[in-house]
Amino acid sequence: MEETTRNRPTFEPSNATTSPLPPPFGYSYGEPTLSLGPTPTPRTKEHSLRKRGAAAIAAAVLAAGLVGGGAGAATTWYLTRGDRAQVSSSLDDTPSARSASRVPAGSVQDVANKVLPSVVSITIATPRGNGNGSGVILSSDGLILTNNHVVESAQRGAQLGVTFNDGTSAPARIVGLDPVTDLAVIRAEGVSGLKPAELGRSSELSVGQPVVAIGSPLGLSGTVTSGIVSALNRPVRTDDSPTDQYNTVIDAIQTDAAINPGNSGGALVDMSGQIVGINTAIATLGASMGGQSGSIGVGFAIPIDQARPIAKQLIETGRAEHAQLGVSVSQAVVGSGVTEGAQIQSLTPNGAAEKAGLQRGDVITKVDDRLVPDPDALIAAVRSHRPGDTVRLTYVRNGRTHTTTATLGSDGGQAPQGEEQQEEELPFPWSR
Repeated sequence: MEETTRNRPTFEPSNATTSPLPPPFGYSYGEPTLSLGPTPTPRTKEHSLRKRGAAAIAAAVLAAGLVGGGAGAATTWYLTRGDRAQVSSSLDDTPSARSASRVPAGSVQDVANKVLPSVVSITIATPRGNGNGSGVILSSDGLILTNNHVVESAQRGAQLGVTFNDGTSAPARIVGLDPVTDLAVIRAEGVSGLKPAELGRSSELSVGQPVVAIGSPLGLSGTVTSGIVSALNRPVRTDDSPTDQYNTVIDAIQTDAAINPGNSGGALVDMSGQIVGINTAIATLGASMGGQSGSIGVGFAIPIDQARPIAKQLIETGRAEHAQLGVSVSQAVVGSGVTEGAQIQSLTPNGAAEKAGLQRGDVITKVDDRLVPDPDALIAAVRSHRPGDTVRLTYVRNGRTHTTTATLGSDGGQAPQGEEQQEEELPFPWSR
């Protein structure tokens, strides 16, 4: 259950002090002074002309001083000849309508306009309270892709509800769950005419590419954040413990677009408005490192190329099968104490690894061109493929490096228990 606390900011009056404005140019503070002296002598005509000329100049200077000084005092003086100047105010202006065509193509605003109608907020109601997540519309009649961990409690009596971008809502039911990939498909009931999201290709992503995250963090539906692709093929364990029976390790897209609890199941979108990932997890520092539980700029999404076939299987059969190498592995430790690779502890009889000639004690260091520094990296690399795919494995045996090819098997749609497990704790907890 997630709750939001709204803290209203307090605005206190500033301790501003005021001082009198300075007088207009040419004047001074204080009482006027009077000079009592001898009676002035008469002036000649020429002198008078000079006097009047000097007076005119002084008057001009004084007028300029009044305008300047008046402006400094926030008072406008109008020098007119019997008519008053018309005053315009920005408060009286009516803003001109902004045309939708003025939204720059490929901007965050453009992406939001396109994708927001295809992202939903999911509510999970239980006797203990409500939780929330996000989802991506797959079909006009209500099929929605989300995370398994968002909706799995509906198997135990929780009620699912979906709220669309226009504010309407509908009840929902589970179509299929896959805890291995942390994906699920639900159906909003009694709806039609929805806008399905456009699915892209995560294989075409590059590090540094801009992306947008859309979802309902902390129940705040329709939230849009932006960032970049920080890394690709990042192995991330998202189950609740390192010994979880499903070994939920995703081959994730890492992004610094803000992702928070409640974003799970929402969309990671490229700048053409195509879905490239399903937001799933964030990294948190944990209590020993400050305990920050919100976004720290390290979020993870399931690549859409991996989510698409799983979703299709869940819709068709309610379950999904996954590629298997047929090994149980642990972290390899070399003589210097440096950990590198996944060491085989046991092999499934007649499995893909055994058929490829691998043996107990071999240390797998690469799958195709991908480095395998640890067991999670091996799991993620294998699950990025489909059953029947052929992969090239690099491994070390007795200090010598070898390569072989393996045709990946299938778990038959059954969640593996013990397959390719490891017992190492992660340096950071992955929060969903």
